[in-house]
Amino acid sequence: QVQLVESGGGLVQTGDSLRLSCAASGSTFSSYAMGWFRQAPGKEREFVAAVSWSGGSTFYADSVKGRFTISRDNAQHTVYLQMNSLKPEDTAVYYCAAADLVRTRETDYDYWGQGTQVTVSS
Repeated sequence: QVQLVESGGGLVQTGDSLRLSCAASGSTFSSYAMGWFRQAPGKEREFVAAVSWSGGSTFYADSVKGRFTISRDNAQHTVYLQMNSLKPEDTAVYYCAAADLVRTRETDYDYWGQGTQVTVSS
């Protein structure tokens, strides 16, 4: 089992950057693929990015491709989401999640963090 805790959210302006972190407990972290999802007010939760257990494969939603970068440090049991050139439409609660295999569907992820709020002002 894996427990996930996100951090790094906040209030920023359009064009700013933020780095989200997701710290995982448990010795099996390196065996899980990790993903980031987000949920804006009044909308369904959506896929943002995912990384394979080794970090060798990454996937992104079209809306963030070229602006966001997912990475992981297995020694530190942490996955990151570097967010650059932020836009107001990036405003959402961001969640990290763990899955057996790298996937883009929410239902494929078994473990979830509590989320961290990102607000981008115009």
